[in-house]
Amino acid sequence: MAKGLDWNRFSVLTDEVAGSEADAIAFARQYGLRWVELRGTPRAQDRTRKSEDYFRMEPDQLRKVKADLHAAGLKVSFLNTGLLKFGLPGSDIKLSRPESPENKARREERQSTLYANRMKDLELAIRAAHILDVKQLRVFAFVRVNDVNSVWERVADELGAYSRVAEKEGIRLLLENESSCNVATSKELADMTLKVNTKGLGMNWDPDNTWAFGEKAWPDGYKVLPMRKLGNVQMKAGNVIGPRKIDWTSIIAALNKDGYKGCIGLETHVFDGTLIEKAHLCMKEIRGYFPAS
Repeated sequence: MAKGLDWNRFSVLTDEVAGSEADAIAFARQYGLRWVELRGTPRAQDRTRKSEDYFRMEPDQLRKVKADLHAAGLKVSFLNTGLLKFGLPGSDIKLSRPESPENKARREERQSTLYANRMKDLELAIRAAHILDVKQLRVFAFVRVNDVNSVWERVADELGAYSRVAEKEGIRLLLENESSCNVATSKELADMTLKVNTKGLGMNWDPDNTWAFGEKAWPDGYKVLPMRKLGNVQMKAGNVIGPRKIDWTSIIAALNKDGYKGCIGLETHVFDGTLIEKAHLCMKEIRGYFPAS
């Protein structure tokens, strides 16, 4: 990657900027990007079309994805997965509304299945990362419980075991702070990553995800992040052109000053039917945040 944090290290999450893989490539080329993030095949907000997780794709499919990106002069900066984004079996998860006994039974059965398959899913994600030639995978800290302290040690143990498997394969897991999970704020992200303290676990910082917890992501949240653990940064339309706008120019200047080596990626995350329109509006705004290449 480029030495300084400039436009050459900006990326976009393809399924948040386009309705197809070809359109995502065209979007990236329109704005002179060198990097993209992958999660699921792009479908914009057309729910009638199925999106397939890249990390679950067969090797031949992945090799074609990589070849298409390579032909367009693009590389993958970050592979977003939903690894460990489910409730820990036996935990008292935080619910937004009362749950019927039937729904509770179905949920617990599903999370038990996901937990039993967690290592198999990690193996799939690592395989995908190797084929796509990307070194960083997104991971979560399980669905949030009512008392986070009650599962903190258990979550750390799970992430430690996960990250050691990844490290042996030359892959770094990046824990994302996600409002629905046990690591939601910048402080929780820093605390958990430092507690696990393996080379195989770093951080994917999304300052917008701290909003619901009243954290002032900049400058307060940023200040607690251990820079050596920071592998990726994501921004959303809500904090670029929306009501939760934050000072990205200052954040980027601080990242440069602090020697940050990764990329910043746009996850537009708009659900009002204007996803692509907002993606273009964001790009016009974001371009001005970066120093000239």
